[in-house]
Amino acid sequence: MPTLYVVATPIGNLQDFSPRAVEILKNVGFIAAEDTRVTMKLCQVFGIHTPLTPCHQHNEADKGRRLAERMATENLDAALTTDAGTPCVSDPGYLLVQACLELGIAVQPVPGCCAGVAALSVSGFDAREWAFYGFLPREKKALREKLTDIARGPKVAIVHESPYRVTELVACIQETLPAARLSVSCDLTKLYELTLRGTPEAVLEALRANPKTEKGEYCLVLDLHGVELPPEDRETPPASLESQLLEMLLAGADLREAQGRLVADGEKKNAVKAAALRLKRLFGEADET
Repeated sequence: MPTLYVVATPIGNLQDFSPRAVEILKNVGFIAAEDTRVTMKLCQVFGIHTPLTPCHQHNEADKGRRLAERMATENLDAALTTDAGTPCVSDPGYLLVQACLELGIAVQPVPGCCAGVAALSVSGFDAREWAFYGFLPREKKALREKLTDIARGPKVAIVHESPYRVTELVACIQETLPAARLSVSCDLTKLYELTLRGTPEAVLEALRANPKTEKGEYCLVLDLHGVELPPEDRETPPASLESQLLEMLLAGADLREAQGRLVADGEKKNAVKAAALRLKRLFGEADET
């Protein structure tokens, strides 16, 4: 019976690649790679000449099954790799693993690097219980809601972020969960590896002061011990768009300005516009009576 090896690859320092991983990649029938160009460079360094085939988020729903069927038919061992780190952990590959398991093909891990776990290990936080969330929503409103949900779960959380959005993410954490503690790592295992630790405010200040912030991928570890969510965050339903608009109007804003604020906060533009029209009709009818 063939075997699929799920092979973790270096996240920066090539010396982290284990001899066992190299030996397996040399001896399997093929390597299913997230990006064959990236894996090819790794193979060239270690003298691996095994055929490569792409298996990524855009094709694995169909190709994963075909690769598993090929392994079963030809009694062929294979390896699964991602660009960096452990496959299937915030990276493609699980559909290939599922297809192999459904066909009775053995699946074995070849452990190695995992950026989130590496960041957690140097955070200094109590890691006996934690949760991994990968990349969070980009829209500000959805991001705030997700951060609030995270705060209700295990008290240590790991997330990923791109260098181009990390400052915005930390700013949102400061706004939403100011009592949290952060450990923010980038370029793990590389020459310019950096980890910033402290309050969201302190980490945000350090990120803004660093001219090289927009380089390298980030792993953020949140320590949520001591974070208390206001009761209304758990129990009170969000105010309607009409109510929010009306509140701003009573505070002195005009309708256009109020709409702009809601859109900037992440509300859908068309929904805000519709709510404003409903307010106009309501007040128009009130004026006529």
